[in-house]
Amino acid sequence: MMILPGATLGMLGGGQLGRMFTVAARNMGYEVVVLDPDPHSPAGKLATEHLCAAYDDAAALTRLEQTCAAITTEFENIPAAILETLAANLPVRPGARAVTITQDRSHEKTFLRDNGFPTAPFAIIRADADLTPALTTIPAPAILKVSRFGYDGKGQYSVAGEPDLKNGWAALGGNECVLEQRVPLDAEISVVLARSANGETVTFPVGENSHVNGILDVSIVPARVDAKLCQQAVDMAIGIADALEYVGVMAVEFFVSGGKLLVNEIAPRPHNSGHYTLDATATSQFEQQVRAVCGLPLGDTRLLSPVVMVNMLGDLWHGGRPPKWEKLLSHPNVKLHLYGKHEARPGRKMGHFNVLADKVESALDLARSIQQQLSTPD
Repeated sequence: MMILPGATLGMLGGGQLGRMFTVAARNMGYEVVVLDPDPHSPAGKLATEHLCAAYDDAAALTRLEQTCAAITTEFENIPAAILETLAANLPVRPGARAVTITQDRSHEKTFLRDNGFPTAPFAIIRADADLTPALTTIPAPAILKVSRFGYDGKGQYSVAGEPDLKNGWAALGGNECVLEQRVPLDAEISVVLARSANGETVTFPVGENSHVNGILDVSIVPARVDAKLCQQAVDMAIGIADALEYVGVMAVEFFVSGGKLLVNEIAPRPHNSGHYTLDATATSQFEQQVRAVCGLPLGDTRLLSPVVMVNMLGDLWHGGRPPKWEKLLSHPNVKLHLYGKHEARPGRKMGHFNVLADKVESALDLARSIQQQLSTPD
């Protein structure tokens, strides 16, 4: 059954992903109610209604149930019990099972291994007694990653030996972690896809990603990676979505190591590496999320132009002053997207820009030039 324009959609989470979903939904004629405890929620500013409350607030959840035709999420750390409660009365997409698996690195890695998807070798650490055996199984160099609530490089420690492992474990409060083998990287790529309730799946063009300090810096589309490898990544991502019985938009990040693919992680939501779709594909990942949540036919994902997406962090707000936007906006083929965040902080994602060009190399050259200009204080 389709949910048509005029209906109200609920969004759990009010950051930039929720904001861009809200824009897409309202452009399509839907109302949006955002539940987020932040009074400065970027999505809440544009929503029909902002429920400024905790995610488990009973009155807020009742309000969602009374007003919304379907519920979706913008990040993976919503407690599964809340999703299950809402799902008793209306469609929740993605569902609790998929979110439960992907919000916990240990569960995610185990799910991938058990379903035959390749990952870097890993060991799970739940107690002090697991430290030495883990380092025996996964020898250094390795990376210690907290199982829950880690993102953009947070909650990760490089491990060159047992002292690093013990120090990292202590710094993470003795919470459950994954020790992952560090592998040589040829490239990092990602596949953003959408899957409907009836199993229809479409994928966006594969992106090639570059990170700085654990945070995505640029995404290059089309990826400068062997076409056969890109198709393998697409097929693998679809297989993962099917195994999760996923409904909505999701991303799968891959390492390319020694010419082979390893699944890095799954994001059960639109993804930073898919922001290029706002300007360079026939349907954006956020319109696609609306379509999947509402049971509409999924949109056309063809690439209209080679594109490079560049993240803008709070570091560019030198002394609290915004960047010199004329350095960016003087280029007619550059598209700026700001997230409406209340305060700029180093490492905080404040926006992004997309550079479109006839050739991906030209787009990348201009993107790097603008990036350098914005990074240089006047």
